[in-house]
Amino acid sequence: MPVVLPHVLMTIGMDGAMTVTVDGVPHEPEPFAPPWRREDFAGVLDQLTDQRRTPVRVEVREADGTVFTDIITPSTRRHPAPAPELRTRQTMPELVALHGEGFVPGEDVAVAVVIAHGDAAPDGTMRALLTADQAASSPTREVILLGRVSGTLTIGHPE
Repeated sequence: MPVVLPHVLMTIGMDGAMTVTVDGVPHEPEPFAPPWRREDFAGVLDQLTDQRRTPVRVEVREADGTVFTDIITPSTRRHPAPAPELRTRQTMPELVALHGEGFVPGEDVAVAVVIAHGDAAPDGTMRALLTADQAASSPTREVILLGRVSGTLTIGHPE
């Protein structure tokens, strides 16, 4: 028997309003919550994959007729690290950053050597923060940002 993934269809209107169906059934925001907008894209996908704990097949239909498809897996970002106790003084690691643009607002953007994922900002930009040790773990010191929906690719050396 073939594997069938839930089909999530997200339709984006010219005004940024977004409707969502799962296997043809409307998926609405919580009661009294505002209607979904393009900016809610990542949160809705996190909610759907978290509820199902399984990958979903996503199809995004833009108002201009553009269609994006992808398979989205449940995020591993579910449990943030516990906050250090106030009494414990920890040295903050040195961070380096890579900035990319051209991403679909709210899309999941891979940071490679894939050690993390982040969400694109509402304006379609992405900033990956890495420790200097993480960046140094790559022999080339190259970091890749890959938009899993847009296909946007940024390759660079973080500063």
